[in-house]
Amino acid sequence: MLRPVFACWLACAAALAAAEKPILPPLPDYRAPRAATPPVIDGEIDEAVWGAAPAAGDFVFTWYQAGRKEQTRAKLLWDDECLYLAARCDDAHITARHTERDGRIPEDDCIEIMLAPNPATPRVYFNIEVNVIGGILDNFRPNGPDRPRAPKWDAEGVRVAGKWTGTLNDDSDTDRHWQVEVAIPWRNFAAVGAAVPPPPGTVLRMNLNRHGGKTNPQYSQWAQADTPKPSFHTPDRFGRLTLAPETAGGGR
Repeated sequence: MLRPVFACWLACAAALAAAEKPILPPLPDYRAPRAATPPVIDGEIDEAVWGAAPAAGDFVFTWYQAGRKEQTRAKLLWDDECLYLAARCDDAHITARHTERDGRIPEDDCIEIMLAPNPATPRVYFNIEVNVIGGILDNFRPNGPDRPRAPKWDAEGVRVAGKWTGTLNDDSDTDRHWQVEVAIPWRNFAAVGAAVPPPPGTVLRMNLNRHGGKTNPQYSQWAQADTPKPSFHTPDRFGRLTLAPETAGGGR
């Protein structure tokens, strides 16, 4: 008589545990077109080549608690030299103070790309974080999110430019948005074994994250993580980035 009761208890416990786990959406996919001509990295994202690139879709607020959800619109392009990112970020109170390399960029309103450039090693990834005034923080994670972390690593040749509508570091008024344009040379990822340049059709793993700022700080991201507390270092939940062979037009 005990065995059926025990089996029922186990089944109920398993059902309860499953019910407590959040139901996560499917991992997103993005097809980045090949740039016919490289975008000019000047913080303006009105070039025809950006207009021909699809939007990545709304960011999700994985650990939302309170406040206005300020949305981000991101696009990517690629060519034989670089991966390009453009992002426009709604923000009523823009904070940007730090420009020193690997400084306190996370205290500012910032956006981050996490990229696993070798499809064979999806837990080996890089993260590059930028703010609107050109501050950069970057790291290499050869062991996934676990320690030990790699020695200090600085990406070479990264270019960042930003623009904003509003006033920086002044919460007495209401701002509208800030935007950044970033160029990341592929050569920075050669050590992990990915082809440089990657051929058309390559599928990488990627996430885009946004956080920081003094007023109404929010954690938002392109691919939703699965941790109960804020943590962007979840490579198993990175979305897919396909380097499409289709070409996006150039010129303004």
